[in-house]
Amino acid sequence: IDNKAFICFEDLGEFRKDYVKEVLEDEIGELSALDQEVIQSLEQHEILSSDISSQFERKLTFGERLSDHIAEFGGSWKFLISFGAVLFIWIVINGVVFATGAFDPYPFILLNLILSCLAAVQAPVIMMSQNRAEARDRLRAENDYKVNLKAELEIRHLHEKLDHLL
Repeated sequence: IDNKAFICFEDLGEFRKDYVKEVLEDEIGELSALDQEVIQSLEQHEILSSDISSQFERKLTFGERLSDHIAEFGGSWKFLISFGAVLFIWIVINGVVFATGAFDPYPFILLNLILSCLAAVQAPVIMMSQNRAEARDRLRAENDYKVNLKAELEIRHLHEKLDHLL
């Protein structure tokens, strides 16, 4: 082949894909599905970075969004302050104001029941929210890996071009 010969972009992309695949297989062994996706994006000149959070949020059901809001409120200062105020008012009303005819006298059995029910409902809601946050973080980490691998391969390719020019 002559030094001034040209090849089409499609063949160049195919050659780059094969070369990158060979280099990655030499370095890390067997290629994962993520690695294959990155190699495919190199060949087709695709952009890999995307907004994972908005894609993830669009797939949530009403119940999942509701549990996320409940968990977010349950972990806020608003909740802690309002909950403390309700407890204080409950104790003052039943312990001091209605000392003789209180609807929940001193050991506050009804208050204990309400708090237990609240904890029994709130714990699974928080766990569901944490599981979704973990899934969102996993998607974000996979996306970061793909973007970083593609950037590393592109930089390596640029270095090879510079070495060839020098």
